[in-house]
Amino acid sequence: MQEPLLCPIGDRSQVGEARRRVVALAARIGLGEVPREKLALLVNELGTNLVKHAGGGELIVRALPGRPALEILALDKGGGMASVEESFRDGHSTSGSAGTGLGAVRRLASFVDVYSHPGGTAIVAHVAVPEASDPAARRWEVGAVCVSKSGEEVCGDGWASADTADGYRLMMADGLGHGLGAAEAARAAVRCFERDPTLGPAAQVSAIHLALRGTRGAAVAVVNIDRRAGVAIFAGVGNIAGSIIADRGSRHLASLNGTAGHTVHKITEFGYPWTDDALLLVHTDGLVSRWNLDRYPGLVQRHPSLVAGVLFRDFNRGRDDVTVVAARGRAA
Repeated sequence: MQEPLLCPIGDRSQVGEARRRVVALAARIGLGEVPREKLALLVNELGTNLVKHAGGGELIVRALPGRPALEILALDKGGGMASVEESFRDGHSTSGSAGTGLGAVRRLASFVDVYSHPGGTAIVAHVAVPEASDPAARRWEVGAVCVSKSGEEVCGDGWASADTADGYRLMMADGLGHGLGAAEAARAAVRCFERDPTLGPAAQVSAIHLALRGTRGAAVAVVNIDRRAGVAIFAGVGNIAGSIIADRGSRHLASLNGTAGHTVHKITEFGYPWTDDALLLVHTDGLVSRWNLDRYPGLVQRHPSLVAGVLFRDFNRGRDDVTVVAARGRAA
């Protein structure tokens, strides 16, 4: 799995650096020349927009699974857009420019979604090979931010998922500490999950516990969603937090004390109701626990990448690796 890119944007020079990094990543995952050209223009437009209208922000770029495609997430803490639709209309400008930037983003990307409120704006855009087809991607919408602690070259968190028409399986690991030792533990957990993602949550956590012996160890959580049965099964050890958010309210998923690879006293599965409107949200302790989506009217209905991005932007501790994954089943 390619490591995501975090590109701080504070001035125009950083826009050019972000563009070069993103195009290089696109080449590594097999995107052709035309999509790479689109990406270069898209990064330029989003990055320039961050500088002009919000005084800066950041771009988070990740490879999407299943086909050559990239997701770009632009985050800022500016004043927000008075009207999202007006801001994307060609000719609209609040800075005296030609007003073609965000309209160009919509034309260049294969998918765009936006969330804006007075505390800032989040924009997600996808660029993919036109003929690429990934049926699983159409069954589930998944958003993720996985970023290393500032100053570290690798992230000590890891996550992996697998899905079917009726189910979704997610594993998240937070290696103890940060840096290479934590990353080795998290990657071992990912490899174990990917060997057999069909295991139930308790069996999966148990297998990962054995696989992590000899490593630094990790907090681990696994959730299996069965849409047909209307249930989510969760098992976790350590301080990975999970929630199911739906119209009827939210439920927090119960994780037990322990460290996979070292000390696990008990592995227990817990079952929770799952409805078609539900959103799964799981994160490591690099995110503070006091977040509240009620502060963001309408966000939970947007693409899960915007949910993950806004929570990362506003509740990142800033002194640890942080991973946030949000997932929702698409309407049949």
